[in-house]
Amino acid sequence: MQFLKELAIDAHNYGVSTGKNWHGSKQNGELEVFSPVDGKIIASVYPASAEEYGDTVKQAATAFNVWRLTPAPQRGEVIRQIGEELRLSKNALGTLISYEMGKSLQEGLGEVQEMIDICDFAVGQSRQLYGFTMASERQEHRLYDQYHPLGVVGVITAFNFPAAVWSWNAMIGAVCGNTLVWKPSSKTPLTAIAIQKIITKVTTANDLPEGIFNIIVGSGAEVGERLLADKRIGLVSVTGSTKVGRHAAKVVAARLGKCILELGGNNAVIVTESANLQTAIPAVVFSAVGTAGQRCTTTRRVIIHDAVYDTVKEALLKAYASLRIGSPLEEKNHMGPLIDINAVKEYEQALQTLQEQSGKVIFGGNVLSGGEFLSGCYVEPVLAEVENKYEIVQQETFAPILYLIRYSGSVEEAIALQNDVTQGLSSSIFTENLREAELFLSASGSDCGLANVNMGTSGAEIGGAFGGEKETGGGRESGSDAWKAYMRRQTVTINYGTTLPLAQGIKFEI
Repeated sequence: MQFLKELAIDAHNYGVSTGKNWHGSKQNGELEVFSPVDGKIIASVYPASAEEYGDTVKQAATAFNVWRLTPAPQRGEVIRQIGEELRLSKNALGTLISYEMGKSLQEGLGEVQEMIDICDFAVGQSRQLYGFTMASERQEHRLYDQYHPLGVVGVITAFNFPAAVWSWNAMIGAVCGNTLVWKPSSKTPLTAIAIQKIITKVTTANDLPEGIFNIIVGSGAEVGERLLADKRIGLVSVTGSTKVGRHAAKVVAARLGKCILELGGNNAVIVTESANLQTAIPAVVFSAVGTAGQRCTTTRRVIIHDAVYDTVKEALLKAYASLRIGSPLEEKNHMGPLIDINAVKEYEQALQTLQEQSGKVIFGGNVLSGGEFLSGCYVEPVLAEVENKYEIVQQETFAPILYLIRYSGSVEEAIALQNDVTQGLSSSIFTENLREAELFLSASGSDCGLANVNMGTSGAEIGGAFGGEKETGGGRESGSDAWKAYMRRQTVTINYGTTLPLAQGIKFEI
């Protein structure tokens, strides 16, 4: 395939790189990468050995000694050049993302654009690593805070956003003066390898030391566990399930390291009596079936007022009946496949459990086969009528299953239903009522990290900090002041006088 050639993806690839040099251990077997689009093998990867992991982190630590002393605006210039290289490779890389992961081509291209955007953001951020100056209570003293690079930052990403989420961490982390060690999902390693090769063009052209940007493809046991427990890694950013996040937090906390956790979501859209349904319906549908329901911000619950419940239900049924499922490389299709057969099994198990718990499937629920669906990874999106208290509704199922929930009272009732899950990532309300919107955004409103009014739960912009509360982990990435997580904070006090006054007026004479 031409896009593989453009990205220098070979039939057999090494999965470890500190820059120009590539390694991989054949003793650990060969990781074959299948496309969920057609079930074919795209390429294979030789994963990392324990020794190669150690060598890579050592190189990253060595490179940090140089990179941290590079002026931040110069680091920003390197990131700007990475953004330019991504622009040149956008079509090829977006196509690879779509083919390897299964999301639509438009979403694949959008993910690359998100990488470009965060590069642009990071360039500006490189000149805005601000600290604050405070008034000292002591005469002839200056008091301020400043930020320094942490060191080596580990980034563990999931399959559903094989490029963008890494860039949120890597581009911001790099302008902050850190070096990066990336463990991509073993389900989508080719995208990561392609990105590493794109970045190497820039680091080589700028005569930078190897080890600033590093990639290690490998299993959780061989690479992931070592990365979590490694005292040389100052911060580990983990994107994954709540179960994975709990384990990661425990291991990193045992060595008093730092974590950014971006975990599960069980996101809801509230549709009030006053909602503009012409806006609400397409927003719900896109947020529910985009990426085949495999976004952490996917809409999984729609909480609908009695007065408009039947109207919304019929509109969703009509919209779902018009959805086109098929190869994500064809722009006419709305939804592609799930990532693999295991994801299909989880989809089927969730529907079985749903019916056992008295849920009612009103649309979809079948696995598609034959014709263009030979990979076995294509499923129908599902609409189901449920109660929020059902155990299956309380869980995150990474599939296009949308639960319809009825409420009859005030918006406070709807907000309580929305908040009555253990996850707290994204939330949304559709209303033309100012009071309802402001209540939703108040301290007694949505308890999620992301709160949206008259838009869906997915599609966050890079300019805002991204992350959630409760079992979503509490981490923040991307924009706003999320950069501070990638630095160590230092409070500085300078006595420029000739006496030694003590704080709080304490007297100590000798």
